[in-house]
Amino acid sequence: MPLNIRSEELKPRAEKLASRAGVSKAEAARIALTNALDRQYRGSDALPARIGGFRTRASSPKSGPEADEAFDDGPNVA
Repeated sequence: MPLNIRSEELKPRAEKLASRAGVSKAEAARIALTNALDRQYRGSDALPARIGGFRTRASSPKSGPEADEAFDDGPNVA
């Protein structure tokens, strides 16, 4: 489907990106919009989700032999 860009400000930018990427203006717009949305996601939604995962793991620490093995530095050397 062709993309009709009516903005005189955006038209040269879309043409420049399309030319550099070797794609159509519609594909260049798709790439640019996808990248912008990805950057927004990484900056806003991803961090709280990652922090939530850390909180869940930290709130239920392991104890006993399993935890001792996980933190064992190896054989004791005197």
